[in-house]
Amino acid sequence: SRMTLRFEALIVCGLLLAMGGPRNAVGAWVDQQSIGPFVCLAEFPLADAQPLLAELEGLQADLTAALGVPAARERIELYLFAGKASYDRHLSRNMPKIPYRRALYVKEGGQGRVFAYRGPHFEVDVRHESTHALLHSVLPMVPLWLDEGLAAYFENPPEKRAYGSPQGDAIRWSMRWGGIQRLDVLEKKRRVEDMDRGDYRSAWAWVHFMLHASPEAREELLGFIADLQTGGTVGLLGQRLRRRLGNPSEQLVVHFKNWTR
Repeated sequence: SRMTLRFEALIVCGLLLAMGGPRNAVGAWVDQQSIGPFVCLAEFPLADAQPLLAELEGLQADLTAALGVPAARERIELYLFAGKASYDRHLSRNMPKIPYRRALYVKEGGQGRVFAYRGPHFEVDVRHESTHALLHSVLPMVPLWLDEGLAAYFENPPEKRAYGSPQGDAIRWSMRWGGIQRLDVLEKKRRVEDMDRGDYRSAWAWVHFMLHASPEAREELLGFIADLQTGGTVGLLGQRLRRRLGNPSEQLVVHFKNWTR
């Protein structure tokens, strides 16, 4: 029941603070709630964010349906700040060595945490970072480009993932002025700092291609993710696509030229 969830959230909140979890930069957290694997603490009343929080349960189901990953096996802490100022103060005080990002997912000591603040990109940021958290709760490792490509895909609401996403419009412009980054180039990126805006768009494009272009491309993605779950050596997804599809880069271009509702 809702009452039970809120009671559990209060207990978990107390445990987090007792165990030294991240403290609010300006004092006490205003509200807290458990939803699915997420324990959410916020600087504002969460009644204002109920549609977004409800989406997080749907996000878990969507990842399972689209990628075959199991549900999260661990608690994920979600910290929501009232604005950029308090978010910045919190990061400066508690995570000064972590490169600054508008929103963050971090995992330390086996504990996944998401940080975001209310602003123009709030819902996108929460969905994006929560996708990272859900994936890393069940996968020992995810290649950087795939991690970011999947998060970019699922940061959109369900009705704008396959069609009508901002990334889709950007990719069509990119194809006019130099195209999409080759997968073998993306696969060499090891640090977030190595990826620029074009790399993020390209990572999204490859994920969209594998999910929607053909059954063969989708099978290779799902097989690769299934192998990631085992924790063994998986090789490069690009090599798998080339063996299966021949020239996936050409097929990706054709996919976006013909992709219409």
